[in-house]
Amino acid sequence: MWVLRYLRLLWVQVLVGVALGLAVGALWPHFGAALKPLGDGFIKLIKMAVAPVIFCTVAAGIARMGDLKAFGRLGARTLIYFEVMSTFALVIGLVVGEVVHPGQGFNIDPASLDPKAVADYVAKAQHGQTVADYLLHLIPDTFVSAFSGGDLLQVLVIAILTGFACTRMGDFGTRTADVLDDIAQVFFGIIGVIVRLAPIGAFGAMAYTVGKFGVESLKNLSALVGTFYLTSALFVVIVLGAVAALSGFSIWKFLRYIREELLIVLGASSSEAALPLIMAKLQRLGAGKGTVGLVVPAGYSFNLDGTNIYMTLATLFLAQATNIHLTWQQEFTLLGVAMLTSKGASGVSGAGFITLAATLAVIPDLPIAALGLLLGVDRFMSQCRALTNLIGNGVGTLVIARWEGDLDRDRLKAELDRGPGPDPEALLEEPLPS
Repeated sequence: MWVLRYLRLLWVQVLVGVALGLAVGALWPHFGAALKPLGDGFIKLIKMAVAPVIFCTVAAGIARMGDLKAFGRLGARTLIYFEVMSTFALVIGLVVGEVVHPGQGFNIDPASLDPKAVADYVAKAQHGQTVADYLLHLIPDTFVSAFSGGDLLQVLVIAILTGFACTRMGDFGTRTADVLDDIAQVFFGIIGVIVRLAPIGAFGAMAYTVGKFGVESLKNLSALVGTFYLTSALFVVIVLGAVAALSGFSIWKFLRYIREELLIVLGASSSEAALPLIMAKLQRLGAGKGTVGLVVPAGYSFNLDGTNIYMTLATLFLAQATNIHLTWQQEFTLLGVAMLTSKGASGVSGAGFITLAATLAVIPDLPIAALGLLLGVDRFMSQCRALTNLIGNGVGTLVIARWEGDLDRDRLKAELDRGPGPDPEALLEEPLPS
């Protein structure tokens, strides 16, 4: 009977889905690869409800904030924190690459590499944007197009404008904020229904990954994959652990509290799949709704710790594998460019690979075709990137909330001590703290 009791828990069901996906992908590769739509479908269902949740949460939070100076202070502190942590992650990836040398011994001739294998990724990366283009892209063509296109930064912009407008409308603005809260609750309920499909999505995504690329692909590049996973784990435990401890909570208790979200991200290979869930969990932990609404969506574009570690570590791996020596000037250039290109990566699987292609363009000595060496394992590394990104954004939100005085510390301690509590779908159906 205890087995049936545990099988009712979503995180256990996701684990079972991941295990079955691994087995199917390994035993029947072609069938496993054909199951990709299951994972993609789950992510699309989640993304369908993400934009309305962000809009309603951010707009209502700003409307209730009232003091625009307080909002400006929150935004400034958020960007400062993101930049510090992102730079830290980039430097760690660079240092680990220089110390471990994961690409040493491959001795690959750059002339033997096939540029066609990565042509699509390079083409996407070459559609680079100037600063002006990037800023103009933040403005949607229409109010509705931000939602239909699924661009979270555009949704964030119109949510901020809506929130500002509400602060100028007195009682009507307050009533509008109440309506937005009610609408957000409806979409959280929708996500609560969708999240029951997480085990199926995890099963399909894992079966596709193993069936398409195979466990064999891990053997040749095991040094790189292992180094990346270990570096990311140490970053979470040591760096984020220290930040969490300074802010008054344990990183281990926090990881236990968001275990369902971590497993969903692991299965879907996308941190975006858990975005609404992590927002609900952070509010339950005592972070203010306005802070959560601003910091979490912004973090999905500006605070990608896992992607940052990957970019510098993978670049050094490719240089070492092709016996190309990078000067310290080139490494500093790489660091500077990566600080910019990493800000455009989203929570979708594969975005980190495209960002890496854009970053490599600043090192002419390193052939872009070398990216083909990573194709077979990028999906496995994407899972680690997504997990690290999610944890980094969760910790960052709590830290910034405390910095702003918008964190109920007693509630945080009580919730972390209590543990994960109900399954995510039950959490989403409950009224969230204001």
